[in-house]
Amino acid sequence: MTAEKPRLHILLAGPRGFCAGVDRAIRIVEEALRRHGAPVYVRHEIVHNRFVVEGLERQGAIFVHELDEVPDDGQPVVFSAHGVPKSVPAAARQREMYFLDATCPLVSKVHREAERHHARGRHLFLIGHAGHPEVVGTMGQLPEGAMTLVEDAEAARRAVPPEGAALTYTTQTTLSVDDTAEIVAILRERFPDIAEPSKESICYATTNRQAAVKAMAARSDLVIVVGAPNSSNSVRLREVAERAGAARAVMVQRGADLDPAIAAGCATIGVTAGASAPEVLVQEVVARLAERFDITTEDVVVAVEDVTFRMPPMRAVA
Repeated sequence: MTAEKPRLHILLAGPRGFCAGVDRAIRIVEEALRRHGAPVYVRHEIVHNRFVVEGLERQGAIFVHELDEVPDDGQPVVFSAHGVPKSVPAAARQREMYFLDATCPLVSKVHREAERHHARGRHLFLIGHAGHPEVVGTMGQLPEGAMTLVEDAEAARRAVPPEGAALTYTTQTTLSVDDTAEIVAILRERFPDIAEPSKESICYATTNRQAAVKAMAARSDLVIVVGAPNSSNSVRLREVAERAGAARAVMVQRGADLDPAIAAGCATIGVTAGASAPEVLVQEVVARLAERFDITTEDVVVAVEDVTFRMPPMRAVA
């Protein structure tokens, strides 16, 4: 006689997974491959997800760290969704490369806002994580010294801008909404005349995914975040889950990485995915849990996303 499986209720966060910027970036690589054939070169991971990257590699994409690894063979070069410093397209033009910029349009808006503030003579505080590709790209829009990176609340308390400079701030698009609010409050207290950005820099997808996690965290004995360890928005989801009341929160890259025993003793768990993780990986996790548990699922939806971004113009096939 087969032993009865223990019951497990799974809360599925909505929205979760791919955002419009990630979807657009992947489609740019796929369309370049369709039009021009392999290889298509991609500077850095197009998005922070190995499943996505390896899938594109199988189609003929070649991922490189820098442009000097790309031969002069006339094939397209794609810049990742995180954005690049101005020096990168400048170098591509100098070599007469055919390049496609897959920078998320919401990241590009941050770049243009930074340029406008700089043109008005303001020094920018950039709230973000050192070394993240998006931060490197944003800082690379302005001359060196035009921005001060602020990584956390302590850095906000210590930051020393140029003496007498008019100030403003902007942010990486994938930050914790709550952490960023704390940092901004500190900057406002220290610098009462600091100019406000014209709009929120943290993107809608980051905000929505964090709100969905908050909505299910307090009901969850465990929250599983599907995402890569180098994905900023995925790491933030795990942190948000813990702060919002989940007894425990973990990250996995896909179902094969999950030991279902982690949910032993749990009655209800939450599952979500970072903006660069495809839905197929969420379903892998659910299927993996179903091997050990008798599962039921419930959608916890806080927003419905219908955002789409237009593709950039592409060269006609010769």
